[in-house]
Amino acid sequence: MARDRRRRSSRHKNAANLSLIFAAAIIILACIAAVGGFFYWKITAVDRPELLASTLCPVDGPYETTVVLIDSSDSIPDVGRQQIEQYLNDLADDLADYGLLELRILEPETPGGRIAFSKCNPGNGANLSVLTANPEMARRKWASSFREPLREALISSLSPSEANSSPILETIQRIAVTHFTGKKAEHRTNRLIIVSDMLEHGQDYSHYRDGTSYTRYQSSPAHRKFSTDLSGTAVSIKYIERLNSPVSSGAHMEFWAEWIQSNDGWLFSAEKLQGAG
Repeated sequence: MARDRRRRSSRHKNAANLSLIFAAAIIILACIAAVGGFFYWKITAVDRPELLASTLCPVDGPYETTVVLIDSSDSIPDVGRQQIEQYLNDLADDLADYGLLELRILEPETPGGRIAFSKCNPGNGANLSVLTANPEMARRKWASSFREPLREALISSLSPSEANSSPILETIQRIAVTHFTGKKAEHRTNRLIIVSDMLEHGQDYSHYRDGTSYTRYQSSPAHRKFSTDLSGTAVSIKYIERLNSPVSSGAHMEFWAEWIQSNDGWLFSAEKLQGAG
């Protein structure tokens, strides 16, 4: 009988030991799962910077800057307007998260142009995980605070506003001082997109009066007055052709390519919009 009791006691001890081992294994697996889950969260979670409520830009500044200057001092052909609307809509959709998109309207009475829209892309939630964030909420916020206001600003910006002068050089200079110079600008991508017939018309220099000779421009007061630091900015021109233009489009683009290069920018692209006005 004593031997049987010792056997039963041994079996109980073995069962208890197995239970302890099993419980320990469960605890260890739970710890491994928790640690793994933490590291998965750290890897997949998107580092979202603190944003300014007014502009949706990071408090330390945008990650990149895109300024669109629209010259509507003369009417834009309807087909060209549709083309630029599509282009700018695509531009907004492809804008990097926390990149600034600023829409300016060239107005002679407003140095640097009138700002119609200036906000950073807060992200549409496409790169967020449902496990660590709320992509649908992010998409709704993007649509209501960024995409829809931009659409409304774009519609109003393409309406013609007749003017007696077209200070393109001065306006670009003001934009450059605001966005394309300084230490922060040196470490980010900067783009300037100009929608215009590119016909400079001011007191110091005018393509109507002085033509497109760059040598002649260099001898004018405008050369020193509107010297501009574009600091590696990529410039794209969406060219509106005028039926009664005083200059040939080829010589005209050569003038602007030389001006951009001499001011440390680079002409990324130049494209004629469809239609002529």
